[in-house]
Amino acid sequence: MAPGAASSRLARVLSKWGICSRADAIRRVLSGAVRVNGRVCRDPGWPVDAGRDCVEVDGRRVGAASHVYLMLNKPRGLVTTASDERGRETVYRCLEESPWDGGGGGGPFAGIHLSAVGRLDKASEGMLLFTNDTLWAARLTDPAGAVEKEYHVQVRGLPGAGQLAEMGKGVEAGGERLAARRVMLLRSGERNAWLQVILDEGRNRHIRRMLEAVELEVLRLVRVRIGRLEL
Repeated sequence: MAPGAASSRLARVLSKWGICSRADAIRRVLSGAVRVNGRVCRDPGWPVDAGRDCVEVDGRRVGAASHVYLMLNKPRGLVTTASDERGRETVYRCLEESPWDGGGGGGPFAGIHLSAVGRLDKASEGMLLFTNDTLWAARLTDPAGAVEKEYHVQVRGLPGAGQLAEMGKGVEAGGERLAARRVMLLRSGERNAWLQVILDEGRNRHIRRMLEAVELEVLRLVRVRIGRLEL
């Protein structure tokens, strides 16, 4: 296809088809692993007509994959990345060990690139979504959409009403204003309590930093809901 015709860029097409991430698509194209209409293409921005052009990656013809949506109950101790420079285990280990393998094994989604929707830090647990539907993922993570995320958080000690109110109003932490949409006490014992914390935004370590600012120590943090999806 001649450059300038109505089309999408090669790296973007591979990402939208769920073949790989945009960054990985660029690397593959530059390495010469991608052919368009039988010819090696090393230009990630090369125009491609997804309905007419033949695209091959590593000698295999590829096309748009069906959209896949997975929900994982993430255990603590795993990082939310496809790979980790420090050699830590990632959430993709769970996919490799499951019948819904999207990590390169023999499951029905083998070869489909599934991206995590949002993040949970290594010490956090609960709902983590995976998909190859980039538009759906963008809607869930777009701050303008204000999609609610609900967390159940175990804290050391018994929080007072003033601490809960302070988190709702917003606290200063590391030069940022952090607030929760809603905070309420779920249950309490003699030494600790469980809180329901609802956010409509998600900054780096948002809840942990917010609780630290009101002098509450997090023992467990579990995400139980994103929008209308419940764990």
